[in-house]
Amino acid sequence: MKIKTKLRLGFGFLFFIVLSFGLTALFFLNELSDKSKLILKDNYESLKYVTQMRNVLDANEFPLSKEAQKTFESSLSKEEKNITEKGEKKAVEQLGESYRKLVENGAVLNKSSYLKDVRAQLQTIEALNMTAIFNKNEQANAASGRANIYIAVAASVCFLVLFTFIVNFPGFVANPLAEFSKAIREIANKNYKQRLHFDNNDEFTALASSFNAMASKLNDWENSNLSKLKSEKLRIEAIIAQMQDAIIGLNEKGEVLFLNTLASKIMNLDATQTIGQNVSSLEKKNELLKRIVNPQQDNKPLKIYADERESYFQLESREIIIPNLEFNNDDTLLESTKSAGSVYVLKNITQFKELDEAKTNFIATVSHELKTPLSSIKMSLKLLKDNRVGDMNDEQKALIEHIGEDSERLLKITSELLDLSQVETGNLKLNFASTKPIDIVNYAIDAVRFQANQKNILLEINCIETLPQVLVDMQKTVWVLVNFLSNALRYSAEKSTIKLDVFLINDEIRFSVKDFGKGIDERYQKRLFDRYFQVPTDGQNKSGSGLGLAISKDFIEAEKGKIWLESAIGEGSTFYFSLPKA
Repeated sequence: MKIKTKLRLGFGFLFFIVLSFGLTALFFLNELSDKSKLILKDNYESLKYVTQMRNVLDANEFPLSKEAQKTFESSLSKEEKNITEKGEKKAVEQLGESYRKLVENGAVLNKSSYLKDVRAQLQTIEALNMTAIFNKNEQANAASGRANIYIAVAASVCFLVLFTFIVNFPGFVANPLAEFSKAIREIANKNYKQRLHFDNNDEFTALASSFNAMASKLNDWENSNLSKLKSEKLRIEAIIAQMQDAIIGLNEKGEVLFLNTLASKIMNLDATQTIGQNVSSLEKKNELLKRIVNPQQDNKPLKIYADERESYFQLESREIIIPNLEFNNDDTLLESTKSAGSVYVLKNITQFKELDEAKTNFIATVSHELKTPLSSIKMSLKLLKDNRVGDMNDEQKALIEHIGEDSERLLKITSELLDLSQVETGNLKLNFASTKPIDIVNYAIDAVRFQANQKNILLEINCIETLPQVLVDMQKTVWVLVNFLSNALRYSAEKSTIKLDVFLINDEIRFSVKDFGKGIDERYQKRLFDRYFQVPTDGQNKSGSGLGLAISKDFIEAEKGKIWLESAIGEGSTFYFSLPKA
């Protein structure tokens, strides 16, 4: 039977109970009303007529007047039509006979006997009706008592039926829903063996059948994928274990999920005892693990003793982000993400570090060896220019000039390579001293003034002498500023202007060199401070080694400063570096 049909039958049953109670009450109330009407309508009228006829006899003298006779006869006629009780008809007929005799012998002396008969018949009629009123009143009281009993019984039965219905009928809908709610919670907890059983042949039975089919398919899916998931898990663990990089994974609670063989060896940890423990308690006993899970911002390689030698490892960390689907109060799906943990990878870069050191040593050696022949070339060129050696023609002078320029360029490159090798090997030594910014500017301007005069370029300087001092290596800082100015002169047109500004901004002394050349394309700006990177030129300007700005960055950062640039095509470029005041 369908739920809708059951609901209709249930509410129809309630309607029938209420209607039956109403009809029962109405029946007994109607019966009581009829009894009361009989008392008032029939017997009361008879008593009224008797009283009217007795009043005529009491209020008038004999013989009766025509008006008195008319009143008596009218009441007698009405009484004759209102005979309701047994014996009342005979009494009324005798009353009429006695009344006629009383009227006919009204002047006779023995009229009192007729009057007595009339009064006796009136009393008889009155007594019959009074007795009837009493009896009917008793019957009405009995009917009222029966009505009260029947109505009370009917009310009690209706109450019990309705109470039973109210208690049991909601469970017809609520109990299956409660079972469905419990079963759904079990499914949510991945108990796919949960089943529902209803034998009522209604919508709940059909819904339970669909639910069981869904749970069966989920159970099949769980069983079919469980072995596959275990196999994939073992495969991934095997891959991680055999990787050449040390790997450690943590969940969102900071507990160790996995630790491959190399990581266990490097950190001297037993994987079987480590997995499942919280990393916060492990790092208290393992300094290397503490450095891994709390990496430094400089991202420098870690030097670790491994494979019976000092090895270098580059730390990489990744936070694992997974989708997070939630529902808000209006059941709208909210798509967000949440962290599922972190993975830390130590890449062995020992081989690359050794190659880089070899390259650095080679560059330092070659650069150092080149400085001696280059110095000899410069000395020879100086001697050739001396007139005491002999005069040269214009072509020879031009050739000597080109040789001198190339020698200067090679000497500059070798000096930059030597500086770079010092930075890379960690042998860079800075001689810090409190220095006035104006002194740094003056040294730099003196170094590039001849080059500026050759191109008729105006050097516009804005630096006051009262600026706070900076704690820097004077030589290295001047070298950076000269590099900025040299680049600006190289890419500026003749008879243009270069601005050099020095200001105090937020407890830092900011140096800036602005030119009005072609500017630098935005795609090249991020790589401009990389080593050996050179911006493509149109061939009109000689390109450098690509090391000047990289070395400048190393120098400034070694002095705890910052370096950057701003540039736009057609608007020129501005190079900045800032140093903390002393």
